[in-house]
Amino acid sequence: MSGPVEYDLQAGCARLTLSAPDRGNALDAASAGALLAAVQQAGRDGARVILLRAQGRFFCVGGDLAAFAGSDDVGGYVDDLAETLHRTVSELTRSPAVVVSAVQGAAAGAGFPLAAAADVVLAARSASFGLGYGRVGLSVDGGTTLLTQTLGLHRTLRLALLGDRLTAAEAHDAGLVARVVEDDGLDAASEEVVASLLAGSASAAARTKALLREGLGVVPEALMREETLAIRALVESPDGREGVRAFLAKEPPAFG
Repeated sequence: MSGPVEYDLQAGCARLTLSAPDRGNALDAASAGALLAAVQQAGRDGARVILLRAQGRFFCVGGDLAAFAGSDDVGGYVDDLAETLHRTVSELTRSPAVVVSAVQGAAAGAGFPLAAAADVVLAARSASFGLGYGRVGLSVDGGTTLLTQTLGLHRTLRLALLGDRLTAAEAHDAGLVARVVEDDGLDAASEEVVASLLAGSASAAARTKALLREGLGVVPEALMREETLAIRALVESPDGREGVRAFLAKEPPAFG
């Protein structure tokens, strides 16, 4: 499987690679659909481990705002994109496979909760984690509300409202990142973790993952549907349209 997402299955590990580095692996309808298809393929193939990684400087800079601006029905476009991304996050969190994400550079906007959907998050020292939706007049999306389980309410509010970013070290201290490694060691560290997981019991890992995630008592799909409704309403609002316009024009937004 090639295109905006590459798929490779070897020895029980499905490696999913975001492969649009010239766009910062930004998510549009095509790339989000390809990512969902790759996750579903991993399920059909019975993958024991899913490794989510990316080409280029950045893991994922979030939604492709140029695609938003170019849509004749921006509300419908964002609704469909959010639903596809949310289904992907749901599939990853509910998969019996252990999901590992390997993050370099920015995991921003929807790229942040996508990386955090993994069970084990690895980060290069260059990695940073941010939301930034407020800067373009939009509410959080992509499963961001699930971050409060790991980061806590007020840290997540700070990231969402002030536009702050977590460094790899800060994300490690917050419990999100399992290991921080030098940039040139990220691939090797990822393969080491994959090998360790594959050497263990698949049934024990799957049962443990299910018990710990279900023990939170949170229904992620319900939370993500609320995110979809909120961002769709805002992207059609004057502030949302101004935020996207200003971002693409590289100008400060003039919100009402």
